[in-house]
Amino acid sequence: MRANKYIFILLFLSLSGCDKIIDLSPQSNLNTSTYYSNLVEISSALTGCYNGLQKPLLEEWTLTELRSDNAVMGATGSQSQVNRDLSDLDMFFPSTSHAGNYNYWLYTYYNIYATNLVLNALNVNYDSNAGTIGFGDLTIPVKDTDRKKLSAEATFIRAHHYFNLVRLYGAVFLVHEPISPNDAKAVNRSTIDEIYKLIIADLQNTIANGNPAKFSAIASTELGRANAWSAKALLAKVYLTLNKKTEAATLLQDVISNSGYSLNPTYTNIFSINSEMSSEILFSIRFKGGGLGLGNRLPNSFAPLNSGAAVINGDGSGYNYPTSELNNLYTATDIRKSVNIGVYGTGTTAKLYPKKHISVVAIANDAENDWPVIRFADVLLMLAEAQGNSTSSLTAINQVRARAGLSALTAVNISTTAQFETVLNLERRLEFPFENIRWFDILRLNTTFTTLTAEKTMKEHFANMYPTQYALYPAPQVSLIDLQGFANNNRFILPIPQREIDNNTQLKISQNAGY
Repeated sequence: MRANKYIFILLFLSLSGCDKIIDLSPQSNLNTSTYYSNLVEISSALTGCYNGLQKPLLEEWTLTELRSDNAVMGATGSQSQVNRDLSDLDMFFPSTSHAGNYNYWLYTYYNIYATNLVLNALNVNYDSNAGTIGFGDLTIPVKDTDRKKLSAEATFIRAHHYFNLVRLYGAVFLVHEPISPNDAKAVNRSTIDEIYKLIIADLQNTIANGNPAKFSAIASTELGRANAWSAKALLAKVYLTLNKKTEAATLLQDVISNSGYSLNPTYTNIFSINSEMSSEILFSIRFKGGGLGLGNRLPNSFAPLNSGAAVINGDGSGYNYPTSELNNLYTATDIRKSVNIGVYGTGTTAKLYPKKHISVVAIANDAENDWPVIRFADVLLMLAEAQGNSTSSLTAINQVRARAGLSALTAVNISTTAQFETVLNLERRLEFPFENIRWFDILRLNTTFTTLTAEKTMKEHFANMYPTQYALYPAPQVSLIDLQGFANNNRFILPIPQREIDNNTQLKISQNAGY
């Protein structure tokens, strides 16, 4: 299946000498529907949008998993700018000029721009008043079936980006059509409700026009592309985030009953580079090794520092270390622990690392590993979340637990809402570590659960890890009380990159509270 990865290398590179999608289109063409003139060109551009998911992902873990209770920055004594930037994110006081935060923002909006170009060429329009996607008259030679399928994939990618943006930054800039740099300065931040309105409309378009085939009937050339089922699963997560559990449950039950997707029988195989598009994976961000410029560099970033070739060829940077909290949560019989967490070294010098993302590489920073975005296990556990404490919810949880080698939960053990929420929160944490899910879970469960709060979770994390982690950071050192003080709703949201505010000469852009 690896041969079917998107290995499209942007044909524009030879013309522009730049790998930034936003720079590839002449400004005079930004508002035309004829920049792409046929199916081949639009399909190639859409493949570029899939490839454009890679760069934001390379920064995403620092804004999500690192800020959760699953991971910490490994080099506690380091004064290097890279490590200080990571520790600032980890401790909830990044600068408004933080480089990684800005890079994520920039790469995400680049790819939103690219998807808008594709949708514009197809004359696919968003009605912000009605909250719907519509199709205008098309003047280029593209069949209606192809047009709708291409639009479905593009709106999924755009929705994925905006869903991440709104959860990380709150109110952001809503741009749903190509605009010039000068026109962009007239666009201020939209409300959170307006952002979600677009996300829902985009995903509803993918559901209506995306590939509805069951997993077993999906052509090999279509594997990895967004389809109706991946959109239903992502929309369900959107609904859960908005605390619309009934709507989420309906979509999730449909996916479970009718999609043909299912749990991979073996947890290890989910992350194997030889079985990446199994029935477990509803959507992933795909990488291709082999010196094409499309390889994944995160495995080298995550491997332990100074491990040489013992963990991965080319050594590791040790940027992402599992917390001892997470490591200690796994029981002796849980087979997920050895897949998710590796150990390099022995005794007091032993280092933990995120093992699930690491494979053998011929070239450093050029791994084959895809990055799962939506797995079937997530669908099952989201259904349990949507339904609440019930027999059917425990059945869904137990399917995931059985694969992990754990015993089934019963209504005798789990009789109260508090018990149910505790076990579901734990199950999600043990199933999805280092997949950039935990931080969003902490924020979402803060709203949808009655017994868990994000503030309590993070304050406990800081207290648990302070003696062995945060107290060891070089000056300026932060006390535990001050560190716990940063665990508040204002700091859970990232700052709008200062350059966005400073470079706008037409509007006054507000910064998020607390920065």
